[in-house]
Amino acid sequence: METGKLDLADVKLGDSIAVNGVCLTAVELPGDGFWADVSRETLDCTAFNQLKAGSRVNLEKSPDPDTRLGGHLVSGHVDGVGEVVAREENARAIQFRIRAPKDLAKYIAHKGSITVDGTSLTVTR
Repeated sequence: METGKLDLADVKLGDSIAVNGVCLTAVELPGDGFWADVSRETLDCTAFNQLKAGSRVNLEKSPDPDTRLGGHLVSGHVDGVGEVVAREENARAIQFRIRAPKDLAKYIAHKGSITVDGTSLTVTR
């Protein structure tokens, strides 16, 4: 996977890189990106099956323990895939209505958070 402007100079084999919010382990570092193995479980619990060569993805290196953290902590371990069913402009924000799998919906709390392709969002309803 080519990483564009993401600097991988400090990344070592075995380090984690989130791809669309999914924690993957770097198994090769060819210089212009990284390679990772993806398990059947990851394919079953993510939208990775929809990616093709050249697809744009969100990338994020793992923070060091001394990194200042802001916002929501995201583990990178995906529990399921939801469906965006609506997108509405609302003042200076955009609201998304997302249908979650029934077995996961009971764990989603008002004012809690979910992630969409690695971007942490606050649940408003």
